[in-house]
Amino acid sequence: ADFLKTDYLFLAVGVVGGACSDVEQTFIQVTKFSKREQLLDLLKTTGTERTMVFVETKRQADFIATFLCQEKVPTTSIHGDREQREREQALADFRSGKCPVLVATSVAARGLDIPDVQHVVNFDLPNNIDEYVHRIGRTGRCGNTGRAVSFYDPDADGQLARSLVTVLSKAQQEVPSWLEESAFSGPATTGF
Repeated sequence: ADFLKTDYLFLAVGVVGGACSDVEQTFIQVTKFSKREQLLDLLKTTGTERTMVFVETKRQADFIATFLCQEKVPTTSIHGDREQREREQALADFRSGKCPVLVATSVAARGLDIPDVQHVVNFDLPNNIDEYVHRIGRTGRCGNTGRAVSFYDPDADGQLARSLVTVLSKAQQEVPSWLEESAFSGPATTGF
C-alpha cells in the first residue's frame, strides 16, 4: 500500500495554467453568422498544415466537417458519439495528412497525443480559460512554434475577455485593442 501514499513530485516546465510563448495567438472578431466563411478563408491560406478546429458541440463538429468537405477542404471530425473504430480512423487520417483538418470537441480531444499540430483554431471559444490554454497547447510543442487563431464573438464570449487579455499579456502576445476594450468595459470575470 506504500504506492498509494500522497508523497509525490509535481514537475512543471513553464507556467502552470499559462500559455506557451511558442504559440502565436491571434483573435478575429466575428459574429455567429460570419464564422464559417472566416474559417474557410483561414484554412485556404494554411494549405496542408495540420490544423485542429475546436467546437463546443458534437453536432457542430459534424456540421463544420461536412461544410468544409463540401468546400473541398479534406476534413475529418472526432467527438464522443463516434464509435471507437471511427475515432481511430479519423485520427489515422489526420496523422497521415489524408485529412489535414480535424474538427473536434474538447472532450473528445482530451488525452490524445497528436504530434506536429501546426495550427489550432477555436471556432467556438470554450467556457473557461483553462480549457482555452489546454486547446492552444496542442500546437507549439517540443520546441516547435505553432499558431492559434480564435474566433471571438462579443455576444457569446464576453465573459472570457479579461482572462484572455491576461493570458495574452503573460505570454507576451499582442492584445487587440477591441479585446482590451471588451475586457474592461463589461462585468468582471477572470477565471484566475
